[in-house]
Amino acid sequence: QVQLVESGGGLVQPGGSLRLSCASSGFTFSSYGMRWYRQAPGKERELVAGIRSTGGVTTYADDMKGRFIISRDNAKNTVYLQMTSLKPEDTAVYYCNAIYYSTNGVRDYWGQGTQVTVSS
Repeated sequence: QVQLVESGGGLVQPGGSLRLSCASSGFTFSSYGMRWYRQAPGKERELVAGIRSTGGVTTYADDMKGRFIISRDNAKNTVYLQMTSLKPEDTAVYYCNAIYYSTNGVRDYWGQGTQVTVSS
């Protein structure tokens, strides 16, 4: 059974930091690209950051560059999102996504999300 379980969310003051984790099981984690998305109330889900299966290439949404860092530990089947200089507009539910492209199509899995609230 595939599971992606996010943790590390919570309430933080503007300018603060949080580290999200996504522990995965039930699939070959090291073969999947991993992504973090977020969805704020009333808004569409948006891509925050992504990392390739080997961890060698990372991508970020423009507003997250320099503030967020995505990383992964394939030995622990876990992907992380280190968030710094948090702003109120970073408030959202953050979701972990695993994605695999093959000749047969795309396979992806989602976690249940973790709430991040940035407020004084």
